[in-house]
Amino acid sequence: MLSQRTLRTAYFLLALLITSSANAAPLKIIGHNETSCATWITSKGSPDQRDLYLAWIGGVLTGHNYANPRQQVSSISNGTIENFVDRYCAENPKGTFSDAALRMSDRFSGRNEPIRK
Repeated sequence: MLSQRTLRTAYFLLALLITSSANAAPLKIIGHNETSCATWITSKGSPDQRDLYLAWIGGVLTGHNYANPRQQVSSISNGTIENFVDRYCAENPKGTFSDAALRMSDRFSGRNEPIRK
């Protein structure tokens, strides 16, 4: 089994690839085939799966920080991430937890709106 540090490093690099794209093509989510809110909700019963999703979201936020050094997301706990995504998915049941991660980067960086190209 991969160590927590190895997973975080892998997800950081993955998030870096996601956030460093300079073209206007639709965002390609890399890392999970299924990022629906239904999948997020189901993962609550599987701590290993939930931890993997939380590490992935942490990687997205870290990638945001790398790409936007002047609008950093502050250090936040997994509990805060989990609560945010739970609330996002309750409000957007047909949404995705990848969208929730991107909205988190918007809100917690102080920008409070999506990045515009």
